[in-house]
Amino acid sequence: MERSVEASFLQEEPTVGGTIPSAGYNASVMACPLSCHCIEKSGLMVVQCMSRNLEKIPPDLPRDTVVLLLAANHITHIPNHAFRELHYLQELDLSDNDIEAVDMGAFQGVSDSLLVLDLSNNHIQSVPKEAFARLRAKISLSNNPWHCECTLQEVLRELRLDPETVNEVICHTAVQEEYAGKPVIQVLDSGINFCNFHHKTTDVAMFVTMFGWFTMVIAYVIYYVRHNQEDARRHLEYLKSLPSNSQISKDFDTISTVL
Repeated sequence: MERSVEASFLQEEPTVGGTIPSAGYNASVMACPLSCHCIEKSGLMVVQCMSRNLEKIPPDLPRDTVVLLLAANHITHIPNHAFRELHYLQELDLSDNDIEAVDMGAFQGVSDSLLVLDLSNNHIQSVPKEAFARLRAKISLSNNPWHCECTLQEVLRELRLDPETVNEVICHTAVQEEYAGKPVIQVLDSGINFCNFHHKTTDVAMFVTMFGWFTMVIAYVIYYVRHNQEDARRHLEYLKSLPSNSQISKDFDTISTVL
């Protein structure tokens, strides 16, 4: 990837949202993170942090960074606003890391400028729908253990995938096991809609929940009726055990006569 970046920037000097400031590059190079190597190529700031055993994205990257190479490290997480200050960032290489989680606001602040994003060869199974919102970049997601379900389908629908690696975006697992091991695009192009499976699963879950509540209500009603019947029976037996009014009157007359 670095070779292609160098070749492209030697041929032209792209800009984003106006002219990239040319002044201050020496200061940017001097302020380069210790774990990285910052160089100027054709007037553009390239920050090279490849194979540096990094576990996190460096927080002190030069703000005029145009190309950021973070491949072949041990980064596991892309947090919210990780690149928020890099308003000129056009190319971001995060391939060959250990990334498992991508926060929904990971690329906020660079959605308008970013042109190339490489997340290939990581450990990503799923991403929030909001993670790639409004990104116009060409994105590589190949060689990740994707779980094919509704959210992934909705994410891919909005992305501009790298055509050279699109067939390497494979379903490692899926809501239906028969699609595991197949390219996601191939499955979707065949007419499969993972969101239908999602809706069916949701409907079944709702039905099971409703049936459980209904069963509990019926059980309570039966218990309540039986409990009241038992109370009524005991009360009736108690009333029957009491002496009748006529018997009480006779006993009272007998006592009066004796007196």
